[in-house]
Amino acid sequence: MSFLNQLKSQASALQTEQSTDKAMLEANCQQTEWACKTAWQYLSELAKNLDIVKPNGPALSLDGKTPWPSMRLTDFRVDARRKKLRDQEVFDYIAMGWNLVPRQGVPQGASVSANFPPGLQRIESRLAAGTVRHERVEVRHPEKKTLQAFRFDYKTEARGTIAITASHDDATLGFRLANVRAFEIVSVAYPADLVRYDLMDELAKLIVGEASTFLP
Repeated sequence: MSFLNQLKSQASALQTEQSTDKAMLEANCQQTEWACKTAWQYLSELAKNLDIVKPNGPALSLDGKTPWPSMRLTDFRVDARRKKLRDQEVFDYIAMGWNLVPRQGVPQGASVSANFPPGLQRIESRLAAGTVRHERVEVRHPEKKTLQAFRFDYKTEARGTIAITASHDDATLGFRLANVRAFEIVSVAYPADLVRYDLMDELAKLIVGEASTFLP
């Protein structure tokens, strides 16, 4: 085989490989868009109905010892953003958020304290996860003025969110759940072809506190 024919063979193999890669990327993109549209439509309908039902919220505590009052979920909102991918407009992410407020009455002021790093870190991470409005106060000895603890004064209201991020090239959807079961942030990813109404039903069950298989 002449050197020119060798180059022709290499070029042909590369073209075939590139065509295959392009076709796979296009198929993955279409599958991901279908999954995103499914998730968007489902969450949009879910938010409308949950805003009427106002389901019970999870049991909450910032320090694991001081319980919050019984909570409910209200003010559901759904949003989506799009982006350009290879000259095509596609979903970037889909998000649903809601408020967690007391089932009876209005948010009340409360406090928790911590004087050791593990407890302090736990409280601060849960405050951040729940976007809980609070103030951090140093508690000092009345005479020695030495630091004894940190007190966190807060209101019993928080936020819950679900953010779905699309990865079109590998056809996956990443789910980031904040404060669905407790003050926590949990992430899980699913192949786009599994994001159907049955999977979204499991997500809805998780939000309202029913038995669910959505999280591994």
